[in-house]
Amino acid sequence: MKTCCTALVLSAAALLPSEGTLAASAAPGDPPDVRVRVDATSVGAPISPYVYGQFVEHLGRCIYGGLWAEMLEDRKFFYPVTGEAPAWEMFKPGPRSWDGAGVPYELLVRSPWMILGDKAAVTMAREGAYTGDHSPRIALSGGLTQGLMQERLGLQEGRAYVGRIVLSGDPGTAPVEVSLAWGGGGTARQTVSLASLGTGFATHVLRFRSGGTTDNGRLEVVSRGTGALTIGAVSLMPADNVLGWRADTLALLKELDSPVYRWPGGNFVSGYDWKDGIGDRDRRPPRRNPAWKGVEPNDVGLHEFMDLMHEIGAEPYVAVNTGKGGPESAAELVEYANGAATTPLGRRRAENGSSRPFGVRLWAVGNEMYGDWQIGHMPLERYVEKHEKVVEAMRAVDPKVQPVAVGSVGDWSRAMLGQAATHMAYISEHLYWQDKPDVPAHVAQSRDAIRRVAEAHRAYRRELPSLKGRDIRIALDEWNYWYGPNEYGELGTRYFLQDGLGIAAGLHELFRNSDLFFMANYAQTVNVIGAIKTTATAAEMETTGLVLALYRRQFGTLPVAVSGAPDPLDVAAAWTADRSALTVAVVNPALEPRRIELDVAGASLTGVARRFVLTGPDRWSHNVPGRPRAVKVEQTSLPESGGTVEIPPLSVVIHRLAAR
Repeated sequence: MKTCCTALVLSAAALLPSEGTLAASAAPGDPPDVRVRVDATSVGAPISPYVYGQFVEHLGRCIYGGLWAEMLEDRKFFYPVTGEAPAWEMFKPGPRSWDGAGVPYELLVRSPWMILGDKAAVTMAREGAYTGDHSPRIALSGGLTQGLMQERLGLQEGRAYVGRIVLSGDPGTAPVEVSLAWGGGGTARQTVSLASLGTGFATHVLRFRSGGTTDNGRLEVVSRGTGALTIGAVSLMPADNVLGWRADTLALLKELDSPVYRWPGGNFVSGYDWKDGIGDRDRRPPRRNPAWKGVEPNDVGLHEFMDLMHEIGAEPYVAVNTGKGGPESAAELVEYANGAATTPLGRRRAENGSSRPFGVRLWAVGNEMYGDWQIGHMPLERYVEKHEKVVEAMRAVDPKVQPVAVGSVGDWSRAMLGQAATHMAYISEHLYWQDKPDVPAHVAQSRDAIRRVAEAHRAYRRELPSLKGRDIRIALDEWNYWYGPNEYGELGTRYFLQDGLGIAAGLHELFRNSDLFFMANYAQTVNVIGAIKTTATAAEMETTGLVLALYRRQFGTLPVAVSGAPDPLDVAAAWTADRSALTVAVVNPALEPRRIELDVAGASLTGVARRFVLTGPDRWSHNVPGRPRAVKVEQTSLPESGGTVEIPPLSVVIHRLAAR
């Protein structure tokens, strides 16, 4: 490839938020106020695609109410059905910013199933319960309507819904009517009549089409017969669900195009028994979430997670329980996931529908075991021993596993690397930031914290004999901003333009340390401090999600040296893998535009360039599901003649400069 030195004057034209168009460039005579040098010959280690990773946890509305398509709450009756209302109460979190700044949010605290008819007719039967501790048993009086109802369903006119109900009943209980209602009266509903029931539990398929749009639809299950009716489980989903996953959220996951997802936690995994999440979904027992609020229905387990990974083309990164769990449970999970169908647990996986091994390669060995908030937390020296035993048990089942050890810069990471380096492929770090009143300072938090982690690990490599000849890279498998009210359920914080700029600056620092960071997993994908937010009927990309998707698609993979960018500007550059384009990204967190001259050395550019600008009206601009985007990405081309143009205030700009 030919190279030369090129002085290229570039910048993004100011985006006019009110019009959504790009303004004309500044006058040709306007001088640049910043000159940044890009040395395209100084190429660093390739950027790992895994730095665009994601993390989903069984917490709040990340999976249930966000990713998973189930519309019913407590569909397997964890809570006793008493008819007591309201089922939801306002929970007031602590005053700390990461708790929710004391702003109340809604939380399910008792059964959402209301009783139709005589409340005394409904009891919770423990003997012969379909799943969990009990199932609702309804005594019928003949001729009187008796049953259960759940409200607050988001329905859309003309949309199809599918479901199922598991019932058993005396001969006189039929017919049982299951209705989807979108309004009052007898006509704003569709009813499925089940003509016969048996004394054993049986599953009945339900299909509906809503005749109206409402946020307060209802599902009713009633009978006017005699005898007793028992409900084992009920399910309702939009008919366009994909293997149980929400179609609208799934489409946004595909936009993110993350190559790897960490699951199932997080704090959750330290109290999770993975065996609760396999087998017949309706038979899986509901449990109280071991680490967070609410109920874990166990509808999403390893099989469902693997279905999701296959659907979006991502690699699974599975965490094992080193809190309540230990070597035996971790080894069993590895055998279940990766063992041949001839092994005991591989055979069980095959019986549950997956004859071929999942082939999970990446395994998180525990989560944040350094913290006293973690289930099973123990002193560092004891945990190092436990980690080694867990990894040995996992490797005995599958020698190809790549364990990711729990790390935390300081004594914990130093001890893990110093004593257990032979028992890990990578080591994790977690980073979170809150709000700062000054936008540049808010944005710089991510860059500075990632840099501190990188510097600490470079010191470990110099100082620890255990690391000589080893390349144990970092998995930053949780990182994000985390502050403010919970707008989308538990830890469902909203993200603003300033946070998107911060995520971009964090990516830049990962790129600058591409020799150290193997993986980074944005925490978390949906609702819970998520890159995507959902309502019952809509899903939308947050500012942070837009940034991740933009860089994943448009930024290069071979980082090159950049110098001369003054704070608060943050500039990163990289070749595409085939060196057909040089990409230059600029984060401007200031309230003023900047004119940048890029002095590019070592690249033969064609003069053809595309530009992608992400910005919005102000620092608090954000996107809301179901509404037009306030923050979005605009694409334009740059004129071949060049000229000084502006980098907008509060923006991320990526240039793709075609090269010969």
